[in-house]
Amino acid sequence: MVGPGQAAAASGQLLLLAGLVAAFGLGPLGVLVAVVYAVGLLGLLSAALHRAGRSVLGPADVVTLARALLVGGVTAIVAESLLTGWTAQAALITLASVALALDAVDGKVARRTGTVSPVGARFDMEVDAFLVLVLSVHVAGIVGPWALAIGGMRYAFVVAGWLLPWLRGPVPPSYVAKTVAAVQGVVLVVAASQLLPHAITVVLVAVALALLVWSFGRSVHLLWRAERAPSVG
Repeated sequence: MVGPGQAAAASGQLLLLAGLVAAFGLGPLGVLVAVVYAVGLLGLLSAALHRAGRSVLGPADVVTLARALLVGGVTAIVAESLLTGWTAQAALITLASVALALDAVDGKVARRTGTVSPVGARFDMEVDAFLVLVLSVHVAGIVGPWALAIGGMRYAFVVAGWLLPWLRGPVPPSYVAKTVAAVQGVVLVVAASQLLPHAITVVLVAVALALLVWSFGRSVHLLWRAERAPSVG
């Protein structure tokens, strides 16, 4: 069942798309992709809330949902660019930058309001991952298809966890890992802006990918060690 928060979000997504159409000329293909994205987003969110026995969004969830709507706008622009060659670089950079900036807000709101929850944490993580995926698709057209590895790595890790259950274990929180994850979005936005010389852009994206490979490799190593550690008791 879709609650009032999700219904308002659906309206907000449509308003954002209407603004992109009016101000930048977003075409019907981009709109269609974003509508499909929004339907999937709200459906999955409603299902997650239902499983958690919740019917309303918390304050931090509202912030994350606002970020998700901005990601919907980025998705529309990237999809339209990929399918037709049209682009609105200023809109893409603005929406992605605001979505990244708000990533520092929802966690603080959750802690200050005492509404930290597994659903909220997972929602935040999935929005981050999808934004990085969409940006990597766009940046792949600038620096090369290898940039897709940045957006695809997290999803490849999830698939690997289906085959190797020990990869689904908990990884200790790491400030370094969080920093590396944050760097990906920032570097991809900078690359998408094309403000830097091409060679420097390529180097930045390559360094970001190398850091991400190291971070995921570190997580895999920790999980592998935990799997082989002797059980106590």
